Amino acid sequence: MAAHPPRLANSLRSFTLAEGMMMVVLGMLALVFPMVASLWVTAVVAIAFLVGGLVGWITTLNRARRLSRLISFWRLVVATLFLAAGIWMIQQLSAGPLAAAAQVAVLALAIGVVFLVEGGVATVVSLTHRHVRGWGWGLSNGIVTLILGLLILTMKPMNLVGVLGLLVGISFLFSGVDLLAFSASFHEDGSD
Repeated sequence: MAAHPPRLANSLRSFTLAEGMMMVVLGMLALVFPMVASLWVTAVVAIAFLVGGLVGWITTLNRARRLSRLISFWRLVVATLFLAAGIWMIQQLSAGPLAAAAQVAVLALAIGVVFLVEGGVATVVSLTHRHVRGWGWGLSNGIVTLILGLLILTMKPMNLVGVLGLLVGISFLFSGVDLLAFSASFHEDGSD
């Protein structure tokens, strides 16, 4: 590759190849064990909520003199909600398998609602931009996302437990394949 020195290209290729293989393996594991992957995703979301809530409190208190009282109040309310949601999710995950399954199912339902709204918005936006080249990809994305949201929202509660794991597995698998293909693009002409 002419744009990169050979050493840099080899290093980038090796890193991308390793990352791609790891993503493919993690994706396949998540697809084989979707409930375990769903629990891990829920735990990560809970931790993210906790961290987001703590950071929200710290930054709001740190900037309170520069913000209006109303804005500071609402920022603290949102940060508190993040903290409460994170603590509640961790308690549910540690309360045993039934409580953890219920928590994962609730998170899956929330994702279903988000997909439904996101799919509807993407569909409407693409239809209003038919004059733009490639608008059909946005329409396809909107319809697929809308269908996924409907599928998730119409699932039985027990089936919801594996939804997050399946979504993560599919995402990791596609990301891994993409990284492997990207890594292959670093082969220089005439080498290998």
